Amino acid sequence: MKKVAVFCGSSIGFNEIYRNEAIKLGNHFIENNIGLVYGGGKIGMMGILADTIIEKNGEVIGVIPGLLRHEEVFHSNITQMIVTKTMSKRKIKISKLVDGYIALPGGFGTLDEIFEALTLGQLGIETKPVGILNTNGFFNHLIKQLDVMVTEGYLKQSNKDMLIISESVADLVARMFNYKAPEMTIVINKIVK
Repeated sequence: MKKVAVFCGSSIGFNEIYRNEAIKLGNHFIENNIGLVYGGGKIGMMGILADTIIEKNGEVIGVIPGLLRHEEVFHSNITQMIVTKTMSKRKIKISKLVDGYIALPGGFGTLDEIFEALTLGQLGIETKPVGILNTNGFFNHLIKQLDVMVTEGYLKQSNKDMLIISESVADLVARMFNYKAPEMTIVINKIVK
């Protein structure tokens, strides 16, 4: 993996542990020569991650929709900033740039982006690894919801298993490097009247 998209909050959250893990991930990217592709912000978890990598001369590419390109959000000190017309075009651009995806703690946007990456994998459109860094059990309830979806027949276990989950930066990235996408088959049930 040469470039990885990281989806995370524009907030810092209430617990210092999340900030520290973002720094740890940034340092791991530097040590393993992995470029960061992210939402282009200078605030919250996004800013901490980008700043950690930039301070050590790593590659940071921001992809930001024009509607968010204002001074209090836009990071002006990164390797490259790409401005897109819409959020949808931003996702497409990120997809074209990266070899994998990671989610750190965040809100609606983080979940939206990581689930879109998983959906692309489920449909066989992409074969890239998708991981979540489950710092402090942040994603435990989400993981439980995925289990409910499997139990109730709305998600195949093989599709759930595409999501790489770890509490360790090094373990998560190592498992992503070794990821082999399953062959996907799509079955559409017909409704007959």
